[in-house]
Amino acid sequence: MSAALSRCLCGLVSRHTGFVLGESHHAVQRPWFAPVMTLKTSAPLRAEPKKKKKVDPRREQMARDRLKKKVKKLEKVPPELIPIEDFIIPGKYLDDTRQRSERRLSFEESEGRALLLKEWSQYKQKQHMAEMHAVELALEAQREALNELKMESEELYQAALKPDLLLFPFTHEGPTRTPPKAKYEAPDGKYNNVTKVYTQ
Repeated sequence: MSAALSRCLCGLVSRHTGFVLGESHHAVQRPWFAPVMTLKTSAPLRAEPKKKKKVDPRREQMARDRLKKKVKKLEKVPPELIPIEDFIIPGKYLDDTRQRSERRLSFEESEGRALLLKEWSQYKQKQHMAEMHAVELALEAQREALNELKMESEELYQAALKPDLLLFPFTHEGPTRTPPKAKYEAPDGKYNNVTKVYTQ
């Protein structure tokens, strides 16, 4: 069919060009008349559109019902909570048989440690008693001095009861360096991220 169509087109074009040349004494080349060799025909399309398969409405309804049942089951199941790994103790550390063996000491070493502990406790007891006795003596001397001062002059006694702010001098200076940058991001350094990602 394409061959017959091309032959007809060639005949029509040749007749029309001859008629145009017969009217004028010199050949006139029209822009809308292309050479015969440039005419091309496309291959015939023999495909047909695909036919839609007929779907049974009952089957569609059944599939929808199944999906609804699955959705209802998933809604009933509570969402899984993401575990906090910091609060989970690995099972290998919960083993009762995993115990550290105690070091066995000789009789001489154990007796020496016991005697050393007794001597240390006696020394600390004597030190504590000496400190408490020194504090009691200082407080008693302070009371006697205040009583004597009160009998001499009431004004000096009231002045002695006031706290001495220069007893423990305190000096404070401002920051010697520039304040930190507000938008500065400190580098974390090199590390391997082993954080687990949970999807629900």
